[in-house]
Amino acid sequence: MALNPVPIATTGASHTAQQFRMMIKDLSRDNQGVTTGLDLKVTALATPGAGVQISDGSGVIAGKVSPVQGYYSAYNIGSDTVNIASTGGTPRSDMLVLRVEDPQYEGTRNPATDPIVFWEVVPNVSSTATTVPSGYSAIPLARIDIPASTATITNAMIKDLRKVANPRRDRILTPYYVAGALTEISGTTSTWRTFPNFTLATLAIPSWAATAKVVFSVYGLRLTTGNVFGAFRFLLGSSLEAVQSVYIDDNGGTGVRRIYVEMVETIDLTTTAGAALRGTNQTIKPRMRTDSLNTGKIGADTSTTFKIDVEFLEGPL
Repeated sequence: MALNPVPIATTGASHTAQQFRMMIKDLSRDNQGVTTGLDLKVTALATPGAGVQISDGSGVIAGKVSPVQGYYSAYNIGSDTVNIASTGGTPRSDMLVLRVEDPQYEGTRNPATDPIVFWEVVPNVSSTATTVPSGYSAIPLARIDIPASTATITNAMIKDLRKVANPRRDRILTPYYVAGALTEISGTTSTWRTFPNFTLATLAIPSWAATAKVVFSVYGLRLTTGNVFGAFRFLLGSSLEAVQSVYIDDNGGTGVRRIYVEMVETIDLTTTAGAALRGTNQTIKPRMRTDSLNTGKIGADTSTTFKIDVEFLEGPL
């Protein structure tokens, strides 16, 4: 095929539907999916029954029939409902998709009278299926795993399959320089403590964030007096403590020495605890502990620096 000689938005020119579909492809960066993490979410009916509801929102769908088909933009205003057939004596998995069937490339639908974009329930898919059937111009929204002899769909049966076409990212890189006199912890208790007792940063957590990837580091942590054994992690907000921690196994004797410690953690902001943080400002603090083998001291002073590197990533909510 030749170059289209008339670009979009040329005064006095005519533009084909294909040109607009190719523009949607360009603007979506050749990605398909829902627009934001809240769009087109599938849930049980307000009073669970023989169907599901789909929230408002929009998405982008790649045409799969022809390599020059381009992309389609579709939106749903308000909540819509889709019926789900009951099961018999065996369980069944169905996939709910948002599908395009453009008669220029497939099918016999008439754009003047028929919906060209529509919800479709694909029955009897694998219980582990996450992608639409081959050749479908569609995006997956949910898989519904229905037990045998069941007519009522509950949220526990719905597996969210949405992907955000172009997820937003927001990275916050914050250094913290310890000021003031040396502070230390010692002993053999394994209790986590906020140490040093500083707020290192206050993070603005985006309302759209589904995960936070955190790289948390301390440079010039001061060890002395004896062999140091303990651990290091962080606290986000007042209660969301990192699950992972980095063990400090120094075994360095009695002299003064400095070490570098770093940990990496992914925080799920779609859980109940994580969701409560979205759209708020939350502090991040260092947490440390010693353990039963410890005979030394862990200290922080003006030669100690912390680095907080956080990337928030959008995803289905």
